[in-house]
Amino acid sequence: MPSMLVRLAFLAPLLLMLTGCSVKQLAMNAVADSLSGDTGGTFTQDPDLQFIGEALPFGLKLMEGVNDSTPKHVGMKLTLASGFTQYGVVFVEWPAEQLKYDDYEESRRQYKRAKQFYLRANNYALDGLDLMHDGFRSRIYGDTDAVLAEMTADDVPLLFWTAASWLAAASTDLEDPEMIGMFPLASKVMMRAYELDPTWSNGMIPSTLISLEPNMPGPGGAERAQARFEEALKLTEGRSAGIYVSLANAVAKPAQDRERFIELMNKALEIDLEAYPDERLSNDYAQQRARFLLDHIDDMFL
Repeated sequence: MPSMLVRLAFLAPLLLMLTGCSVKQLAMNAVADSLSGDTGGTFTQDPDLQFIGEALPFGLKLMEGVNDSTPKHVGMKLTLASGFTQYGVVFVEWPAEQLKYDDYEESRRQYKRAKQFYLRANNYALDGLDLMHDGFRSRIYGDTDAVLAEMTADDVPLLFWTAASWLAAASTDLEDPEMIGMFPLASKVMMRAYELDPTWSNGMIPSTLISLEPNMPGPGGAERAQARFEEALKLTEGRSAGIYVSLANAVAKPAQDRERFIELMNKALEIDLEAYPDERLSNDYAQQRARFLLDHIDDMFL
């Protein structure tokens, strides 16, 4: 975020001086390129998860404003799709999860907020894919297999965040038939992204599939989740606390295997946050969840 704001500060005086519409558009595209670039390090390496949560809304609103001025900038659509999805997961849904045992009504209200952020993210992801493939948004619902067959490895980031935001929205409101109906479509999109590039972003797709596999059609969901875990473990080189938490919730908890659940959570907690600065933020979040779930283990296991 600091590097992002510094770049914007240098560009702002230039934007104020420009008068030609075409030149202004070029300048706004330059801002969009800057904001949608690789600025994640300042977030992922920050030691204060709460501070990042307080800073993100400003950054996201800033980028939405730039997006309005650069409607054909695919990179900005991708950044907003990933940004709103991750903000919803870590800073809205996670607090809601912590409230569910003590204040169920407020927890449900926060889950609904998270759902709106996910749908917002999904809209940006679909916009991006529509720019890459004209008609994607209108065709994906009725001609899914044919549309996905047209996708290439360049589309994997947008495909992933399209699926991830859909799945996250559905998981927050299991009473909404429309959301439940999106699950098969979101699963197909996620699997297509996996087919095109299973190693993308250091194993982010198989890491996500750990939770998805047990809910997909066909027998052997737990075994498939375990296989995804092994794949993700290799791709992340053992740096991810989140994959242990995912496997515990996806496999050990439904099987009521308390011993394995505790073992996996402890594995997540063993990862040194300082050892892997690029994964610090995600590991901090995963470890907070692990501690919370262990504290409430009697509510989940008979």
